[in-house]
Amino acid sequence: QKDPRIKAVATISMFNSGRVRRNGFQDSQMDTIQQRLAQAAEARTFEKEGDVRLVGAMNLTDEQAKKLPFALYRDGFFYYFRTHAHPNSTFLYTQSSLMDLMNWDVDDHMAMIHQPLLMIAGDVSDTRYMTDNAIKKATGTKDKEIYLVKGAQHIETYWVPKYVNEEAAKLQEFFGKYLKT
Repeated sequence: QKDPRIKAVATISMFNSGRVRRNGFQDSQMDTIQQRLAQAAEARTFEKEGDVRLVGAMNLTDEQAKKLPFALYRDGFFYYFRTHAHPNSTFLYTQSSLMDLMNWDVDDHMAMIHQPLLMIAGDVSDTRYMTDNAIKKATGTKDKEIYLVKGAQHIETYWVPKYVNEEAAKLQEFFGKYLKT
């Protein structure tokens, strides 16, 4: 958003982690923002005593994961915990970090992007609202495009060959146009 040396910008399945940590996924936790901030502040106080509180545990069975309310969470559980899990990876983060995470939002400075911008998202992805919102706020560039991958959910854009191949072709076309030497 701020580095003029960047000649072109592209995203695939953009995820606004600050918005999600603050508002909840699909803005589902708007009524608990102050409560969660208070919990984060309390956790920061306990850290001074050496008590680090971690959140984000996903102790689910496969059957429980299949019943999660959002495709992002269902697909993410199997992708990050089953098929593509790293032995040292967790979903854990410090509860106190929510104070900083909730304050950050990728949308805040989208208007600063003046370079050509391509944003790729699955057309049925339950995270698409983030891409739609961000590209609307990218008012600093006249050359912007949202490219929708037909039938793709968020996590599928990472690994399903037909989606990855389509995305790679679009990226090659986009960067080929703007990164000519």
